[in-house]
Amino acid sequence: MLERNVFADSFHRGIHLLDGATGTSLIKAGMPHGCCQEAWILEHPEVIIELQRSYAKAGSEIIYAPTFQANPLALGRHGLEADMTSINAWLIALSRKAAPNKLIAGNLTTLRAYMDISAESNFEHMTHIYRTQIHALVQGGTDLLAAETLLHPLEAQAILHAAKEEGASTVMISFALKPDGTLRSGHNAESVFAELEQAGAAALGINCIAADDMLPPLVKRLKRTLSIPLICKPNTGKAVDGIRTVDIHMFTAVMRRCIENGAALVGGCCGTTPEYIAALKNIIQ
Repeated sequence: MLERNVFADSFHRGIHLLDGATGTSLIKAGMPHGCCQEAWILEHPEVIIELQRSYAKAGSEIIYAPTFQANPLALGRHGLEADMTSINAWLIALSRKAAPNKLIAGNLTTLRAYMDISAESNFEHMTHIYRTQIHALVQGGTDLLAAETLLHPLEAQAILHAAKEEGASTVMISFALKPDGTLRSGHNAESVFAELEQAGAAALGINCIAADDMLPPLVKRLKRTLSIPLICKPNTGKAVDGIRTVDIHMFTAVMRRCIENGAALVGGCCGTTPEYIAALKNIIQ
């Protein structure tokens, strides 16, 4: 795996491109709502390969492997818990095939659907679940970890603790924040970010928040807290009659201001496509 100091040397300066949405792109390509995304991908590998190859071509330097819900609890709902290790490895391998010259990040997310993530009494259980998936990701050959759409500080702390136990030193963490800059749990983001940087996060930031005029000031606030790279991976707003409200022009205009305000690792979340990432690349060249 990529060591944290090597990541810092490579990404501490300048603006670097992440990828865009996976889930909404797969649904557009035919993946049914409510299915096990990981199993569907393995049944239709050409779809994720084409998508991630397009992100790599657009300029993404870090590709998120489609392991978002490949943890034992989520897979267990589909009777696939016993296959967790191989599923994570196969998904990492597909991303490696799609983008052989890019860094591949093993993706993790919130466990809110499976337990009370705010309960201190669940911290050890959360850590165990995350450690189980992280072990599978490390064994599968991931370069680093990217935990996104987190909702509570305890989740991030559990991930960092689990990653340390598995020898994974490079962990990027992003939260789905409210527009006012607080976590969905109500915690102050600046305080949480300061604590997580001290705890060893390699990069911190936000994802799955709309790319609108409220985002650049929020980025500026968060950047004051951090000396590590700030992640900014917003979505294209709520869908209205199936159409997202933030087009490429609006997205890049907002992201230009976010970059000016300190965002260093930039990409997109729900609704974004390789075309959005290519447009981002154009504004940072």
